[in-house]
Amino acid sequence: MKIAIVTMSDRASAGIYEDKSGKELEAYLSENVNNEYEIVYRLIPDDYDKIKKTLNELINKECALILTTGGTGPALRDVTPEATKEVLDKELPGFGELMRMHSLKYVPTSILARGTAGVAKKSFILNLPGSPKAIRENLEAVFPAIPYAIDLIGGDYIESDIAFRPKKKK
Repeated sequence: MKIAIVTMSDRASAGIYEDKSGKELEAYLSENVNNEYEIVYRLIPDDYDKIKKTLNELINKECALILTTGGTGPALRDVTPEATKEVLDKELPGFGELMRMHSLKYVPTSILARGTAGVAKKSFILNLPGSPKAIRENLEAVFPAIPYAIDLIGGDYIESDIAFRPKKKK
């Protein structure tokens, strides 16, 4: 199984600073995914065409889960949600809504976040903020639903102790 981590950051991609967001995503996955997986990592600038091209590449590589970080705020260079929506077959707005609601417990500015989620072929894509702290807070709210969402689209099975899957009827 392949899981992609895509960090959108002009400065990190230029080597001005380290990509701490991508490392936070790796740490979260190692704590919460029980089966074997391969990380496909990309560090790219906040560029609409580059984001769209990268997401399409990862969808075609059949990554079961594509987690993006960065580019979800209101700044001029924040275009991750727009590029993501271009590659989605179906948007799942409940993920972004829940992340914003959950984040209000921590910061009132969470209402500025524009992250979204959805499916493209057999890939589930989730936009997360660029802050390592916010990444963990957001995933704490939505990750339990992600493995089942991937089940529903015929993607790879993610084993996780925190995953919610409905009980099968007898």
